[in-house]
Amino acid sequence: MNDARTVLILGAGPIGTGFAAAFMAAGFDVTLCDPAQPARDAAPDLIGRHARAMALAGLDTPRGTATYGAALPDRITDPLVIEAGPERLDAKQALFADLIARSETTVLATASSAIPMSQILPDPADQARCLVAHPANPPSLLRVLELVPAPGTTATTLDRAETLFRQGGYDPARLGHEVPAFVFNRLQSALLREAYRLVDEKVISVDALDRLVRDGLGPRWALSGPFETADLNTAGGVRGHAERLGPAYAAIGRDRGEKAPDWPPALVDRVEAERRAVLSEAALPDRRIWREEALARLLDGRRKILQGTQS
Repeated sequence: MNDARTVLILGAGPIGTGFAAAFMAAGFDVTLCDPAQPARDAAPDLIGRHARAMALAGLDTPRGTATYGAALPDRITDPLVIEAGPERLDAKQALFADLIARSETTVLATASSAIPMSQILPDPADQARCLVAHPANPPSLLRVLELVPAPGTTATTLDRAETLFRQGGYDPARLGHEVPAFVFNRLQSALLREAYRLVDEKVISVDALDRLVRDGLGPRWALSGPFETADLNTAGGVRGHAERLGPAYAAIGRDRGEKAPDWPPALVDRVEAERRAVLSEAALPDRRIWREEALARLLDGRRKILQGTQS
C-alpha cells in the first residue's frame, strides 16, 4: 500500500481547502481538483485564510505543497482521497464509481454531512475501500471528525483511514455503523429541535435561548462533552447524575412523544464503565478543580475577544 504523504481532495470550496490547509500543515502534499476554474483560482486565497486562522489558534501552518487541477488523474495512487463536493447524491454516485475504477488501494472518503456511503454505493462489494469522513466546520481549526463505515467497508479501510487522518492532524471518532445524519448532526438536531419547540411554545425568546446556550452550556461543552459534564457536575459522577436527573429527562422525552426515553440500568452501567476507563472515580475531584480553573481562563479569553469585536 502507498505510504506517500499525499492526499487528493475533490472540491476547492471552504471544506476542501480547510482539509487541504490541515494536511499541508502536517507536511502532506495536496492535489486539489475542481472542475470550476473560479473555484481553483480562489483556492490559494482560501487556504491562506485558513492558515491565518490556524496561526491564531496556535496550530501549525501549511508547509506542504498544493497543486490544482480540473480533472481526475487517469490512475489514482494517493493513499487517501477526500471528496468535498456538492451535497448531491447523483453527483457523488457517479464520482465514486469513477474513483473505484481509477484506484486499487486508495481509501476513498466523502465529507458529506448527511449522505451515507451505502446510498452513494448501494452494492456492499463496492464499499470496501469507501467511507464517510464528516468533519466539524471549519476542518482547518476543528480537528475532530467522524469516520462512518458502510456495511461493506472493511476493517482494514477503517484502520487505514484513521491512521491517515491522524497523520493529517485529526482526531477521528469511529462510528460502529451508519445512522441517518451521522452523530454530529443528530446531536445538533436534538438541541435545535427543542429550541424551536420552546420558542414556538412561547416559553422563551430566540435571543434569551441563545444566551443560555452561549453563556451557560457552551463554555462547559468547550471543555467537556455531555457525559463528562454529567460526571463532573453531580456527586456520584455519571451514575449519580443518571439517578437524580434521569427520571426528569425521561419525563421530558415522553412529553415530546419519544418512544423509549428512559435510560435502562444496563445502559447506565455501560456509560459509567466507559467513563471510569477514561477517568477513575478517585480522579474526579481533581478534574473538577481543573475544569473550574480552565473555565475561568476560557471565560477571560472569550470576554477579551467579545470586547474586541464590539470596540
